Amino acid sequence: MSRLAVVGSRLGSVQPMSSADPAGSLEPDDDQVARRFAAGDEQGLAWAYERWAGQIHGMAVRAFGPGPDAEDVTQQTFVSAWTGRAGYHAERGPLPAWLTGICRHKIADTWERLDKQRRATEAAAVELRTPPGPVDTAVADRVLLLGELDLLGQPQRGIIELAFFEDLTHAQIAARTGLPLGTVKSHIRRTLERLRTRLEVDGAALRA
Repeated sequence: MSRLAVVGSRLGSVQPMSSADPAGSLEPDDDQVARRFAAGDEQGLAWAYERWAGQIHGMAVRAFGPGPDAEDVTQQTFVSAWTGRAGYHAERGPLPAWLTGICRHKIADTWERLDKQRRATEAAAVELRTPPGPVDTAVADRVLLLGELDLLGQPQRGIIELAFFEDLTHAQIAARTGLPLGTVKSHIRRTLERLRTRLEVDGAALRA
């Protein structure tokens, strides 16, 4: 059963606030549904959902296609309408028109959320496809020559070894070590900066 069907079944089981139905055994008209909805009568909410959920869901399906996004928008529309029912005023328009306006806002919010997710996914994909910068082989050779590598702690030493001696990319090192890609890049950059500084100091001392 879809989430939309679950919500509908729950609303359909709601009992009215009082046992007396002002409409008797007749089907309530739209104005009666709207009045009971605005008054906080949960049966009014159930009737509103039964009567207009198909219209609201159709709007969401046209925006996102059938599936969880359309169902979520439908559910969010009725939840928002019920919690904000004090903002509904019959003299300003019928209840279904008010629900339609809420649905449009929910569709816009969902489009914005999906667009943010898409941009984040694309940014991550670009970062993974971006090749790492060239390894400074001159620094690597001097590190080996002067035994500076032995002075590094972990995980910096392991990361540098994977980059220099196994020619792994940043993404491959992250996968091998389980560290975030940004952490790997930061370790390599900071470690090389420290090594360059140390080697420059050592070189100046040897030339003195």
